[in-house]
Amino acid sequence: MPKINKEQIEQAVRLIIEAIGEDPNREGLADTPKRVANMYEEIFSGIDQDPKEYFQTVFEEDHEELVLVKDIQFFSMCEHHLVPFFGKVHIAYIPKGGKVTGLSKLARAVEAVVKKPQLQERITSTIADSIVESLDPHGVMVVVEAEHMCMTMRGVKKPGSITVTSAVRGCFLNDAAARSEVLSLIKK
Repeated sequence: MPKINKEQIEQAVRLIIEAIGEDPNREGLADTPKRVANMYEEIFSGIDQDPKEYFQTVFEEDHEELVLVKDIQFFSMCEHHLVPFFGKVHIAYIPKGGKVTGLSKLARAVEAVVKKPQLQERITSTIADSIVESLDPHGVMVVVEAEHMCMTMRGVKKPGSITVTSAVRGCFLNDAAARSEVLSLIKK
């Protein structure tokens, strides 16, 4: 994984502070470049991570029915404006051949996907495709609900608006009842 260049980030933030007409040496701003560089190191830590790495550990379990982990909280950065968006990821899958993964692995895979400049649509499909490629389940359904600061604090300024995306794979594509079950359980 290439190391994030914190020194370069600090220089860039200092230039931004100057460009907006502020004094980067003012007491409240003097350490801001360093704080931003440390924050970026953390929030962009998924840049070289592959979410499939979390699905290398599988368990054999005689279970070929729905597994749903819902309300996985996440924070990411919009790649268009570099402002945050945040919300919840819901992941449902139906294991095939007794191949299940640890529940925490689903949350870790989400973290690997969201910790980079992102689009909500890409997050949704990347998580679904990683599960399909790694676990080969009967079906996968991923639903992401998020509020985007690029719509809330700038531009159209519509706080509270939620964007919902879904990725549907395998048996969920053609089985309306199975899809409906997942959506019903997410709403509860």
